Amino acid sequence: MPVDSVDSVSAEGFARASLAVLDRIAVSARDEVRQAAELIADCVRSGGVVQAFGTGHSQAVVLEVAGRAGGLVPTNRLSIADLVLYGGDDPTVLDDPLLERRSGVAARLYDLAAPQAGDLFVIVSNSGVNNVIVDMALHAKDQGHRVLAVTSLAHTRAVPASHPSGRKLADIADVVLDNAAPRGDALLGLPGGGAVCALSTLTGVMLVQMAVAEAAARLLATGERPPVYVSANVPGGFEGNLELEKRYSGRIRRTAS
Repeated sequence: MPVDSVDSVSAEGFARASLAVLDRIAVSARDEVRQAAELIADCVRSGGVVQAFGTGHSQAVVLEVAGRAGGLVPTNRLSIADLVLYGGDDPTVLDDPLLERRSGVAARLYDLAAPQAGDLFVIVSNSGVNNVIVDMALHAKDQGHRVLAVTSLAHTRAVPASHPSGRKLADIADVVLDNAAPRGDALLGLPGGGAVCALSTLTGVMLVQMAVAEAAARLLATGERPPVYVSANVPGGFEGNLELEKRYSGRIRRTAS
């Protein structure tokens, strides 16, 4: 639930409330983070790619998974915009406000990504009920992939399923990381109703970085060096990243010519 206090609606109030949630999930999510880390480490060991997908503001968390300094090299960011970027659709298709609810969109995005056996799907959605999100999770599972979800259990349990299957992202995933965001995401309650300051990006980033750190630890424990990006803005970083990317040529979109 949002924090309900006029005094809490301030920079300090948000900092206190959000840090309290981060401190809580750092402990409460340990088991799920370990399970998520095992999925990620298994994917890397097998030469797989982490395929990360989200819509709306969940794409901010997807950006933490795929293609950033300190992050894993074998990662792809999937997006509804791929219909235009890789699928050749007219850009006006993205103007459709109901595109996330259209059947067949997720399957098309999956085909455009061309994942291989052993790839892991990380699907991020605060509500976990949008059709394209559920469709992607179901399609990935049908194709034999493991699915790691980052979602708000408080929100998803408080709203009805909208997918024809009656299922939500959390019902499908092999492992669920609960971002602990309240229903509606905003953290600070306003007088007379409503709330301000979304939480899910902060907590989602925390959870995926914890999982990546734990996956790196597991790889190191078995004598494997995690394939991670170095900032391209440090000497030798760009060149070193290119060498690492060669291992996954044709598998990750950043290497496409």
